[in-house]
Amino acid sequence: MRIHLTSVFVDDQTQALRFYTEVLGFVKKHDVPVGGEDRWLTVVSPDEPGGTQLLLEPARHPAARAYRDALVQDGIPLAQFAVEDVKAEYERLRGLGVRFTQEPVDMGPVTTAVLDDTCGNLIQIATQPR
Repeated sequence: MRIHLTSVFVDDQTQALRFYTEVLGFVKKHDVPVGGEDRWLTVVSPDEPGGTQLLLEPARHPAARAYRDALVQDGIPLAQFAVEDVKAEYERLRGLGVRFTQEPVDMGPVTTAVLDDTCGNLIQIATQPR
């Protein structure tokens, strides 16, 4: 068994696609209309195009919105992405105007930072020791 797909609930799929591709550096995998304005919209890491997909799912369901908003209010990231160097990625993303709610913090063997994805979520980036 392996993880094939996971999702983040987003306020605006077009804005989310721009942020996750142009800013974070993911690449679009699928973009299929599913009725109305909604799309089956996934992105993947350019390093693993056949790897786990991230579904940019509309946050229309009241439970999804309440869950996501409660996490943001409490400062809890919805997802974590691995990066080679949190401090370097933090500087790169800040240069692109990304807002961080937590600057890089060394937490023993792991370094983390938390960013606002502009679509309603907090995302943690982490570097783990090799």
